[in-house]
Amino acid sequence: MQFENTLDLLLVHAQGEIGKVIIGGAPEIPGATILEKMNHINTVDDSLRRFVTFEPRAGVAMSTNLLLPPTRPDADAAFIVLQPDRAHPMSGSNCICVVTALLESGRVAMVEPETVVRLDTAAGLIVARADCKNGRCLSVSLDNVPAFVLALDAEVKTADFGVIRADIAFGGVFYALVDVDQIGLSIVPENARALAEAGIAIKADLQGQIEVSHPDIPGLDDVAYVMFRSREADGSIRTCTTLKPGRVDRSPCGTGSSANLAVMFARGEVAVGDARVSRSIIGGTFTAEAIGEAVVGNRRAVLPRITGQGWVYGREQLRISPDDPFARGFALSDTWGSQVGEL
Repeated sequence: MQFENTLDLLLVHAQGEIGKVIIGGAPEIPGATILEKMNHINTVDDSLRRFVTFEPRAGVAMSTNLLLPPTRPDADAAFIVLQPDRAHPMSGSNCICVVTALLESGRVAMVEPETVVRLDTAAGLIVARADCKNGRCLSVSLDNVPAFVLALDAEVKTADFGVIRADIAFGGVFYALVDVDQIGLSIVPENARALAEAGIAIKADLQGQIEVSHPDIPGLDDVAYVMFRSREADGSIRTCTTLKPGRVDRSPCGTGSSANLAVMFARGEVAVGDARVSRSIIGGTFTAEAIGEAVVGNRRAVLPRITGQGWVYGREQLRISPDDPFARGFALSDTWGSQVGEL
């Protein structure tokens, strides 16, 4: 079968969270920086994002990462996270997927036992250290961008749960971090639907109540996700990040774990050198370690290191054709609910 043009993708997951990686065939994206390219996708032309994240080529419970040449001299590669709602600047699980794909496909030379990969993202430079053996990427440790707190115990008026308290923190994107007992649920698989609906509802409630803005990165000015959390008896943190259109992160969430590390750092619960395990709704784990301090604007920040494993499970080739009847994809209310009207 002859295809006119194609997109080539590696299929990768990190602790169960799918993060496909486009390794060939993508069009040029205008912009001098990765942030400008991301903003172009979000504000000017979202056709590629829709093509690779909407039905019939994809579903809501996955992301697709666009590999790009770096725009800064100290990086080996660049990427943008494409999700059904929009393009995002950074994601820990997706970053782990990207590093795994780069090394196992040979696009970045693998050096055993450790390969350092520097990634240009819209949130800043990410330095990844991959544990490598026999041609495989066994784990990835991400030195994430500085994570900091905007507000602790901010009061949020919600339609469904009354007044709740949320910590507002940045870990690559902005999060509202909510103790899950405030909504009367626990983070277990059978509650995934209820947690997803609660998180999306609370995110909508945040509008007009919580304003965020990154002091150094223009355009990072919204709370991307609501993450529920609880503390385990062994000291680990159970996490559940909720994403549009209404699903939960299958992984422990790297940027969310970074934001939560910033909260614990601000409260004096962790110090530089300390680490905490983040455990997902399906039991997967990342390790979040405080490796240093920084200042962002006038705010004290922590330097997080997130460690987890990615897994390449296949390849995919997508046909690009002007005759495709669903080139922009489609969404239905059975997966998008009432939000389908916002597209």
